[in-house]
Formats: sequence, C-alpha cells, structure tokens
Amino acid sequence: MMPAYNRYETLKIEAQDQVATITLNRPQVLNAVNPQMHTDLEEQFGDNSADDSINAIVLTEAGRAFCAGGDVKGMDQRAREGSYRIPLRGAKRLIQNILEVEQPLISAVNGDAVGLGATIALFCDIIIAAENARIGDTHVKVGLVAGDGGAVIWPLLVGVAKAKELLFTGDLIDAREAERIGLVNRVVPAGKAYEEALALAKRLAAGPTRAIRWTKLATNKRLKDEVNLVLDASLAVETLSIGTEDHKEAARAFVEKRPPRYTGR
Repeated sequence: MMPAYNRYETLKIEAQDQVATITLNRPQVLNAVNPQMHTDLEEQFGDNSADDSINAIVLTEAGRAFCAGGDVKGMDQRAREGSYRIPLRGAKRLIQNILEVEQPLISAVNGDAVGLGATIALFCDIIIAAENARIGDTHVKVGLVAGDGGAVIWPLLVGVAKAKELLFTGDLIDAREAERIGLVNRVVPAGKAYEEALALAKRLAAGPTRAIRWTKLATNKRLKDEVNLVLDASLAVETLSIGTEDHKEAARAFVEKRPPRYTGR
C-alpha cells in the first residue's frame, strides 16, 4: 500500500514514474527545521523506503534556500524559557532513517544548505548543487557542537583536517569549492539542480533495481559504522553545549540582528 504522503505538514511529496520528490516546504523561514519538520523528516524517509512503487528519491526545497538549519528563533525562545533540549532519540532516528532508505537518494541543492540542512543534504547518496548555492555547518556560530551528523559526515567526505577547519570556523563555502574538495558530486547552473537530479533519478529508477539497492547497502556499511562510532557522543556534547552562555548569547544575537559577544562559558 502506498503511504499517505499528504499527512506531512512541512514537506511536499510527489511520486511519478517510480521517482519520489520530497520538497522541504517552509520557504517563509528558508526551510529552517522546527520540531514538526524534524518529525516529518524522520517519518517520511521510512515511508519512502517502504514504498515498492518508488525506485529513486530526490530531496529538494521550496524557495531560495535548501535549508537554513535549525530554527534559531525557536532556539532563542526555548533558551529563554530554559526548556530547550535536543530530542536525542529523534536526532539519531533521522540519521538512521536516511541511511536505511533502500532506494538511491539524491539531494538537489538549489540554495544554501546550512547546519542541519547541510547534514541532511550530505547524508544523501548523491549531492547535486547549483553554482549559486553555498554549504556549511554553522553550529559553532550559534555556540553549538556540530553534533547532529556533521561530525560524522564531513570527515568522511573531505578528510579529517579539512573537516576540522570547516567545522571549527562554521564558514560557508560555494558550490565550486565544495565540488573541488569532494563535498558534493557535481555543480550545475543556477536553478538547474532539481532538473539534473530528477534526470539522474529517472535513470537509476529504470536501472537494475536490486543491483543498485544492494550496492548501496554494501557501501553504506562503512557509513553506518561511523554513525555508531561518533553520533551518540556528538549528540551528547551538543546537548551540553545548549546550556552554555555562548549558545544563549548567539541565539539572542541572531534574533536581535547583532554580532554575538562570546564569553567562553
């Protein structure tokens, strides 16, 4: 039975010709991930994987950004209330569910992919970026550890030394530089990432399905080992970093549109 794709509040999901397109659909806030979107993402990857009518999946965005990462305004409000904690089970489940998708999963990054948005894009099997897109894990810029997947995937894609540089600074890099260092598979003209991703998805969907899926299963074993090695610890220390004064200051500064004044506490 085909899953009820219309039940998601923050995602738009369409299926045609054995290809599903998942669209992040909070364009008014640059597709920032709030608790509802996080839950929707966790669940939909399981739904798509179980849909036998789907042989390839494209993940893309509505609006001008792929995903701005976590909802910092929401972080600020919860920090002021003293109630914000990372839902560890959900954070781990999101990464695990992405890796359990049997079909090839292609991210079409037409705009900036930041923080958790970068993590989601990079955990896909193939990443196609528009030349105007930028990508970066900016957790440190809001006083947080890059714990929800960044500490896993960046070293695997670009090597430990380069990953440390980019994770420590939180700098955004453009699509051409991301391609040069091996962070994304290919760069295409502005506005063409989805078109290119869809064409590749259709090619894979029409290919030898079992061979492709089982090749993915085999190559993902290494990635799953890294998740098992790193993710629990990185999520734990990210949770600790939420309670720091640096994070609270960064969240306030974001809302007040001013540079943060870090204290190292």
